[in-house]
Amino acid sequence: MERRPVDVALAARQHAAYVSALRAAGWQVRTVAPDDDHPDAVFVEDALVVCGDLAVVGRSGAPERRGEAAAAEQAARDLGLRIERIKEPGTLDGGDVLQAGDTVYVGRGTRTNEEGICQLAHLLGGRRVVPVDIDGCLHLKSAMTALPDGTLIGVPEMLDTSVLPSVRVAPEPAGAHVVVLGPDHVLLSASAPRTAERLAADGLRVTAVDIGEFEALEGCVTCLSVLVR
Repeated sequence: MERRPVDVALAARQHAAYVSALRAAGWQVRTVAPDDDHPDAVFVEDALVVCGDLAVVGRSGAPERRGEAAAAEQAARDLGLRIERIKEPGTLDGGDVLQAGDTVYVGRGTRTNEEGICQLAHLLGGRRVVPVDIDGCLHLKSAMTALPDGTLIGVPEMLDTSVLPSVRVAPEPAGAHVVVLGPDHVLLSASAPRTAERLAADGLRVTAVDIGEFEALEGCVTCLSVLVR
């Protein structure tokens, strides 16, 4: 996707609507402190991986993003979560980590390396961790997410599908990005109307939000939040 200048005022309105959609689905929203020195910090998912009462603070493969971690870590501490960190030479972005049932798929690419995956597997204890090589996308969840029943949905040509169970093909690229809000409720970008139609036909409740200004920065609906159950 070719990047373009972002309309900051429109982005703020889209972010507010995104937050409202989370609240309408019954989620309490805690905000991470703003950081004008790190504009990509709005993609808060990359800084943290939360599993149960554990928050793993990532160490991005993009050095310019590592300064985002401190505010995200403080937000996790304020929630009473246990804190662990990915340590050098490991790198890991939360956008590469997809939890689906008892399995944790971790994208291996420019932002997350083998050492980061090994450290995460150790911190998660008994969870099954499956590395997935990605190609042509920034993060694993740029290419694949999971539906409420654990079914994977995505763009198979961007993934090493040999390590995956079947992947449902999203009708449009933005349809690969799904946030599970409840057992039958998903959040989806408004730029994926065909995916929304098919998921609704399957009996899922679909909430669509316009995040076009964030998509211009290679962001998606998963990037803007970390759900803590």
